[in-house]
Amino acid sequence: MIYLASPYSHPDAIVRERRFRAACRVAARLIRAGEVVFSPVAHGHAISLYGVPTDWSFWEAHDRRFLEQCDEVVVLMLDGWQESRGVQAELVLANDLGKSVRYVNVGQRVGMALSPDEIVREAERQ
Repeated sequence: MIYLASPYSHPDAIVRERRFRAACRVAARLIRAGEVVFSPVAHGHAISLYGVPTDWSFWEAHDRRFLEQCDEVVVLMLDGWQESRGVQAELVLANDLGKSVRYVNVGQRVGMALSPDEIVREAERQ
């Protein structure tokens, strides 16, 4: 199972909506490619519309359970991913759990045809 990490929290609702849609697009591509995917942003966005907080401190315990079950983490490198408290905490947890981590540019084809070296080179261009 892939855990799709991506930034979400932002004071601007339009930014949150764009991040949600980007996470859903990538999750859909991965699912079409035969992967099993959990995206906390895709899962939590609709729930947050009913008064549930959007910050990492609220979602940490919930997301930790999914991260423990996943095989790898794919980080969607949307604007703000490096500053995202949630994404950075997910990366620390993934490392602690020994999960492999791949970085994907939002414009990149997500059939996972890129090798880890190609993903690193792409990430370094950001």
